[in-house]
Amino acid sequence: MVGKLLPAASPPLSHVATSGSHGEDSPYFAGWRAYDDDPYDAVCNPSGVIQMGLAENQVSFDLLEGFLREHPEAAGWGGAADDSGVASFRDNALFQDYHGLKTFRKAMASFMEKIRGGKARFDPDRIVLTAGATAANELLTFILANPGDALLIPTPYYPGFDRDLRWRTGVNIVPVHCHSANGFQVTVAALEAAYEEAAAAGMRVGGVLLTNPSNPLGTTMERSVLEDVLDFVVRKNIHLISDEIYSGSVFATPDLVSVAELVESRPDVAERAHIVYSLSKDLGLPGFRVGVVYSYNDTVVTTARRMSSFTLVSSQTQKTLAAMLSDDAFAEEYIRTNRERLRVRHDHMVAGLARAGVPCLGGNAGLFVWMDMRRLLLGGGGEATVADELRLWDLMLQEVKLNISPGSSCHCSELGWFRVCFANMSLDTLDVALARMGRFMDRWNKATTLQEKH
Repeated sequence: MVGKLLPAASPPLSHVATSGSHGEDSPYFAGWRAYDDDPYDAVCNPSGVIQMGLAENQVSFDLLEGFLREHPEAAGWGGAADDSGVASFRDNALFQDYHGLKTFRKAMASFMEKIRGGKARFDPDRIVLTAGATAANELLTFILANPGDALLIPTPYYPGFDRDLRWRTGVNIVPVHCHSANGFQVTVAALEAAYEEAAAAGMRVGGVLLTNPSNPLGTTMERSVLEDVLDFVVRKNIHLISDEIYSGSVFATPDLVSVAELVESRPDVAERAHIVYSLSKDLGLPGFRVGVVYSYNDTVVTTARRMSSFTLVSSQTQKTLAAMLSDDAFAEEYIRTNRERLRVRHDHMVAGLARAGVPCLGGNAGLFVWMDMRRLLLGGGGEATVADELRLWDLMLQEVKLNISPGSSCHCSELGWFRVCFANMSLDTLDVALARMGRFMDRWNKATTLQEKH
């Protein structure tokens, strides 16, 4: 009798497929999974997890819906007369140049100028479209650095960068450590220290990546600091990527200073300056997957355009958004109203946390606050550890049922800070979250008082 054949061993996979550098074992992503398993619903699951780890803008979605109700032709699929100007099914379905539609690139350039108050100009021919900012940042990393090279990124930074910039490119991230004493603003000394750390490890530095406004801080970069960074990249002969995907979500002073403003007066930085933008945050359209690489370097633009064939934006999406963003009256009203709504929501969040005895870093932009819970880590005396912070994060997730993002997942140099999002839910849900936080802090304060008495 012939014995059973043993199953053949699986053939090997690539290093990318088997690498652990995707970063998805981070608590940042673990919190999302916990929410997916037990999502809050006011009626069906009132004790579920409230998602405060997702930086999504839903406060102005009604404005977008209103525009489409008034202009149904913007999202039309067909059936229109040939001379009506309405996109037909055939127009959308057939092949489009991967440069992107000229009408959409012009509308994007105009919108990017509006959100910067006309202080910078953008050439539609330098706009390269990508499927979201994730693709834009990875694409630039492929262009500016080789496997084994490094990018310098000020901390705390968006946890997804560990996946977006490293996993497929083979590029390393070297943190530029910033501190709360100066509001986490990057310094020349910190940049130099990170550069030397990379050199000591045998890594060539390809560039510096900034997020301005900052995710997770919710702050804008001071002009003098940005000038220092530009001087640094010129001195080191490296590149600068300025991720400005929250540039239209600045709701209080000081206003954004975009790299685009400074490039016009500094020809020494033009060849090394590159901007990333997206409609996922300011316009609240992450499902549409629209990102932009904007570079002042002709070779980078040409290469990015070639590479963008792997990450295209659909024609239907481009035509719908071209109609929306080229309507100057709508775009200007949206920007103004969205900023005011974000300011009101931010202030509501900060006030609610203050009532619970939880301070935040002063913020003026974005869809989140940077919450300071450092004192909760020091109850046992001694120096706090990452394990202490993660225990507090797990307590918030499992018992308080709030998914917030721990600072250690953002590589923060100080333990006890958390990013908490406020724009991805209704005001009623936010109030439920703040009430939960208030009850948690009451319990913690009472327990601490009892400990001190003993």
